[in-house]
Amino acid sequence: MKEEVDKMVQMKDNDMRAEYDFKSGVRGKHYRAMQDGYTITIHKADGKTVVKDVMPKEGAVVLEPDVRAYFSDSESVNRALRCLIPLLPQKHRIKPKRA
Repeated sequence: MKEEVDKMVQMKDNDMRAEYDFKSGVRGKHYRAMQDGYTITIHKADGKTVVKDVMPKEGAVVLEPDVRAYFSDSESVNRALRCLIPLLPQKHRIKPKRA
């Protein structure tokens, strides 16, 4: 019983169970594959199978968790980046593509 209580206390401290070990984990391991798109196969109860190809929207950017903590939505990210644009040297600016 004491051991169970210790595990629960430890879990409350860092929201992670003691038996989980991510020491050999790799951050961003599937990032490139996700950027290239992926396929979802849905097996329905009636026996039908639906296959969907999923591609990220053009211009989609993935924020890492430490950065994401500061921005609640796309608008806040864009607002912050627009403040930085004037600080960039002219030669490093990329002209936006016109449709």
